[in-house]
Amino acid sequence: MDAVEFFQLSAGRWSSKRTTHHLAFKRAEKGESDIVVETLAADDPEIIALCEMHSIDPTLSVGGSRVRWLGTMAWDREGDENHEGKTVFAIVPDPDNPRKGRLLRERGYAEIVPVVGRFEMDDEDGLVLITEYETMSSVERFWFASPDLRMRTSAVQRFGGLSTATFCTESRVDSDTNTSDTKQSEVKTETSPATEDDINVKEFYSVLGW
Repeated sequence: MDAVEFFQLSAGRWSSKRTTHHLAFKRAEKGESDIVVETLAADDPEIIALCEMHSIDPTLSVGGSRVRWLGTMAWDREGDENHEGKTVFAIVPDPDNPRKGRLLRERGYAEIVPVVGRFEMDDEDGLVLITEYETMSSVERFWFASPDLRMRTSAVQRFGGLSTATFCTESRVDSDTNTSDTKQSEVKTETSPATEDDINVKEFYSVLGW
């Protein structure tokens, strides 16, 4: 499996359950989100525009995806949180190996700015994505336990030492579901209320949703 096949398999609507460990605070937070992934062809205008944004020849891209999400977390304060968003990414494989390359994004996982990460398919057909930012770095791994069950881990390391680790299980909702909109999931697990410092460090976005 190469990266294009991996993301094609990811197309559709997914229900995501996640646990984020805020390591500096020794606390964990649970959340849920609804994620929609749409496949984009290499000649899609959004893919071309994204390549041009990063000053990369659009003909080097083999396509990508559009991702939208809407979610909630246990520490959310009523009326004061918004975990809704969307992003587009483009796949630019290495010339000699389609299982490795660059992943261009409109917004990063740990900083909401355009970013270029490096991806690699490992020996178990899991996709590993490494992204370096100005103030932090992130490592993500995605894999399929079955065609309808996707798993995701991520770790964010800030240069000041503050870090988080996240584990997600994502179930395909319905491969025939209309992907024109998303619906909000409800958090079913309660944790302790968040402090201001907790809230300031928890807004992270993955390449395949929130």
